[in-house]
Amino acid sequence: MTNDTVLEVKNLKTYFFLDDNKVAKAVDGVDFSVRRGETVALVGESGSGKSITSLSIMQLINRPGRIVDGAVHFNGKNLLDMSDKQMASIRGNDIAMIFQEPMTALNPVFTIGNQIIEVLRKHKKMTKKQARKRAIELLKMVGFPRAEETVDEYPHQLSGGMRQRAMIAIAISCEPKLLIADEPTTALDVTIQSQILDLMMEMKEKFNMSLVLITHDLGVVAEYADRVMVMYGGQIVETSDKRTLFKHPKHPYTNGLLESLPSVDKEEERLGMIKGIVPPAHNFPKGCRFSSRCPKVMKKCFESNPELEEIEFEHSVRCYLYTDTDKEANHDSSQTKERSKS
Repeated sequence: MTNDTVLEVKNLKTYFFLDDNKVAKAVDGVDFSVRRGETVALVGESGSGKSITSLSIMQLINRPGRIVDGAVHFNGKNLLDMSDKQMASIRGNDIAMIFQEPMTALNPVFTIGNQIIEVLRKHKKMTKKQARKRAIELLKMVGFPRAEETVDEYPHQLSGGMRQRAMIAIAISCEPKLLIADEPTTALDVTIQSQILDLMMEMKEKFNMSLVLITHDLGVVAEYADRVMVMYGGQIVETSDKRTLFKHPKHPYTNGLLESLPSVDKEEERLGMIKGIVPPAHNFPKGCRFSSRCPKVMKKCFESNPELEEIEFEHSVRCYLYTDTDKEANHDSSQTKERSKS
């Protein structure tokens, strides 16, 4: 872990132990790092393991889930070795999180002001008067036009966009070093989405925070991310800087995601699509987890799962097309098999 690294996740595995002795490997050997001041996007379909990764970092996994292996180093210390009390002092203070739906994340029986004041008094040891003054300042900072009144209002009295602004105010109240945003604009209309994302980036720059942005929207990634981690089946299948990923995607899954985007440069009757659905986490294929949906599948893909390997500087992919010396033979064999079937 370098001095420039805020977060380093190593071989993180979070499993859910279900009935009938089934094990759902929701996160299975995830590795990534976040540098100071950068925005890293975790991208993938629903069920790919993005949100469970973020909850694992925050140690918010409930039974029947459990982190079974790995390390999460934050500023050089492994969060997975910390007690509940130690983690409670880090959550909201050094690492903050913005959740998908603010109406469920905010406490409906406390005012917006009380929820900000509680964080400030716990972590910054402010008096109630000092914390209330700072809460009003924070609400103004995130764009509330009448912050003095809003501080005494309840979540149900605010619109979806304003509730999300309130969540951002709570998240930045202690000026954390790392902010995790899990689909922060899912429930909002397009105009408000852009405003919230712009606000998040503004706050990131103002407080010099690092940001982990979890999303399925590649348009958001193109606009706001520095580096991208593409997740599928509980694993990272490709990672690179944003420009490289959009210009030179390697993994068939990444290609499928990009081909499903509408383009202003091309006239297409139908957008591309990835056949099938993400398999359940307790029933992944034996080999590559994308093998059942992959248009370039080879014989070896059904036999073993490839490792995530660096193929160019800071560009890694989990695919035998790029990491297997026998890829041509395997590919020819699989094509011959397909032709004989048809």
